[in-house]
Amino acid sequence: MAVTYLETGSQNPYYNLAFEEFVLTSRREGEYLLLWQNDNTIVVGQNQNTEAEINRAFVEAHGINVVRRTTGGGAVYHDLGNLNYSFITDTGDAERLTMERFTRPIVAALRGLGLQAEASGRNDILVEGRKVSGTAQRVVKGRILHHGTLLFSADPGMVAGALNADPAKFQSKSAKSVRSRIGNIRDFLPRDMEIGAFWEYLKEVLSGDGMTAGRLTAEELSAVEELKRTKYDTWEWNYGRSPQYDLTNRRRFEGGGLEVRVQVKEGRITGIVFYGDFLSVSPLDSLTAALEGCAFRREAVAEVLDRFPVEELFGAVTRDEVLETMFYID
Repeated sequence: MAVTYLETGSQNPYYNLAFEEFVLTSRREGEYLLLWQNDNTIVVGQNQNTEAEINRAFVEAHGINVVRRTTGGGAVYHDLGNLNYSFITDTGDAERLTMERFTRPIVAALRGLGLQAEASGRNDILVEGRKVSGTAQRVVKGRILHHGTLLFSADPGMVAGALNADPAKFQSKSAKSVRSRIGNIRDFLPRDMEIGAFWEYLKEVLSGDGMTAGRLTAEELSAVEELKRTKYDTWEWNYGRSPQYDLTNRRRFEGGGLEVRVQVKEGRITGIVFYGDFLSVSPLDSLTAALEGCAFRREAVAEVLDRFPVEELFGAVTRDEVLETMFYID
């Protein structure tokens, strides 16, 4: 099947994420490849606490955009030295719902440029031990979005300054601990190239059996603008109104970090928020709604969790680990 290639025509992160979501939810057949860039932006994961992930003073001083995406994982910094890719296709068989299905062609493309690239961990691509790409996924009604970053010539000082590193994830709170983990693809190339040439190369090698240049209709583009305005431009989506809570617990597991904030009144949950960089593929809204009014007891919460596909909501963080976080006493 030929791949339909789309470009957003924008470097605005709020528009680009609206464009990507619209294609995922509205183009219900075929395979799509998107290549796009955000200028000077922090993109936080679907379930993260935005304020805890960013260096607020640095963000304001440098005019950095802050936007929430609809996939799990951790916060990342984008500038015009970073190229983003999105694959959108049918989910297919359940056993094919893996990161490796989509990271494989990216790794192959990087190796085609002479790089020693490999997939590593939950969702990273490394070159010579340095992270050059992070990926995440989302499933909607039989369609899957897999997207990722490709650090080509990003400014490492901005990456380190903009993000407020989680001390449970990095050995040090210093900016150096962030910089030491990442690398730029351009630095590893045996022969130098500009990011425009890298873009064209990826478009060609990721097209598979063939590529069809596509575009959205005027009506579809209007719908993208409306989604941007009503969702991605809003404080409610990007920061959210955390409930006044009585209890906060945070744990880190092999499947990612998880933080829970719970407000309890008369023994029942009146507000609950989950944050973290776990790799969910579905939003948590239905679960948090079901937990409101639930007795704040491990057994009662467990009964609610058992009604939901925990692996879709929390990725590799298990049901018992969610309960451990909620009822953990330090």
